[in-house]
Amino acid sequence: MISKDRLLTIKEASKWATSYMGKHVTDANISYLIQYGRVKKIGENGSTQVTLADLKAYYQSYNGSREANFKERLGDDLNWALSFDQYKEAETTKHVHRLHPYKGKFIPQLVEYFLDDHTDRFKTKTYFAKGDIVLDPFSGSGTTMVQACELGMYAVGVDISAFNTLIGNCKVTRYDIADVQSELKQITKTLEAFVKHSNAVEFEEKLLLALNAFNNEHFPVPDYKYRLRNGEIDEKEYGAEKEKLFLPAYKRLVKQYGIQLRQEKNDSFLDKWYSQHIRDEVGFVFERIKEIKNRSTKRIVSIILSRTIRSCRATTHADLATLLEPVTATYYCSKHGKMCKPLFSIMKWWKTYSKDTVARLLQFDKLRTDAFQLCLTGDSRNMDIFEQVKKKNAEFGKLLERQKINGIFSSPPYVGLIDYHEQHAYAYDLFGFERKDELEIGPLFKGQKREAQLSYIQGISEVLNNCKRFLVDDYNVFLVANDKFNMYPTIAKNAGMKIVNQFRRPVLNRTEKDKAAYSETIFHLKDSKHGDN
Repeated sequence: MISKDRLLTIKEASKWATSYMGKHVTDANISYLIQYGRVKKIGENGSTQVTLADLKAYYQSYNGSREANFKERLGDDLNWALSFDQYKEAETTKHVHRLHPYKGKFIPQLVEYFLDDHTDRFKTKTYFAKGDIVLDPFSGSGTTMVQACELGMYAVGVDISAFNTLIGNCKVTRYDIADVQSELKQITKTLEAFVKHSNAVEFEEKLLLALNAFNNEHFPVPDYKYRLRNGEIDEKEYGAEKEKLFLPAYKRLVKQYGIQLRQEKNDSFLDKWYSQHIRDEVGFVFERIKEIKNRSTKRIVSIILSRTIRSCRATTHADLATLLEPVTATYYCSKHGKMCKPLFSIMKWWKTYSKDTVARLLQFDKLRTDAFQLCLTGDSRNMDIFEQVKKKNAEFGKLLERQKINGIFSSPPYVGLIDYHEQHAYAYDLFGFERKDELEIGPLFKGQKREAQLSYIQGISEVLNNCKRFLVDDYNVFLVANDKFNMYPTIAKNAGMKIVNQFRRPVLNRTEKDKAAYSETIFHLKDSKHGDN
């Protein structure tokens, strides 16, 4: 019975959890657990409490037993220190690292661990120093460049995707913040005027009122989520039932306000995945961005628009990362445990991301150094890195030729896992970038069978052989991969390299849907003739 268990206020619960977990747990963290039904709420607003037994049951799966569970399933050689489980999500996506979503990026703490000058019982020596030059031939969203910049190291990134290059360079660019804020303010003002008389605005207001009333009745917070978590409700059946119940009200509002749910064309990504109202607003903002004179400002504002339209695709909240089919009606949302709706305006996310981006740029300005950072668009298998850097930054190019690159820290694509161009198809459509899908190494569309593996081995080997030309003799190469097909020993041999060490780390689940224990390996490679030095 609840009366027999100790009751804790939110403040008391955060204090207990902080002691139990050995890291800071805030009042907001406890409120989140209550809101999402992880622990049962006792009392009303102003006197909210939780039971100690409930709280302890939730946190037991994370303290100690989580490490034991991973090692039981994946092996005792997991380096738990490299799980970085002590960091909150806000810390693993700090400052510019979250300027734009990107599948498959590694967390900055992992890069920092191998680049910085600390040692511990796992990392017994340092590999890089301030003033060194680091290369990431699979730059992705630019994580290695950003962390190198923090540590006073120079960095070159290379990526086959033009949009990835834009993201990476936008993260490390110095901005005239006042100019960025001025342009954002002006675009927001004109966008507000553009949508002011739109029937979509009043439609959404009425729809939200109807949804709030419906959700309060059928999905009361936090009771519904607590009952769901404890198996008292069949979510699939209950959600489908409530979808049908609300649909007539939704259809009446759509008809009343003449809302155009789909575009007439279906030829491109932008045609298929956006309502006509969203598409009109995107086009309006894009035209305003074209008028920006400062090139750096234009690029970062373009990234804000890209981040905005990614969040406005006609899909469910649970399927943002992996699109299924366009959603044009209200739906039961398994992520939020209530009825949700598609979007009909970009205004909310445009304002949110504009403010968030400026704040992140200011945060990074306090940490960054003056070391050069540059990402190049091209194929790491054959690019003349020194020549291409000289074309973009002559001073950096001279430094590269004089000093050469000290090593590589990179996370190559995983075989048959992600189509790196397709994940940003909306941006390619909007900005008109040329796609180079056929040059991706290990893309999803090639699968994971033996032929795809052999192609992958050849591709990564060619990258390493090309990049070696630009490295110092006693280089250090670190590659992060989940090598379930045991391809990296062959890759190392093909590149004239030797795997001198391996660090296996657990990759902690970010969602409670995915219970699978997962790990990746950081391969430390050196030139074969340098052996274990």
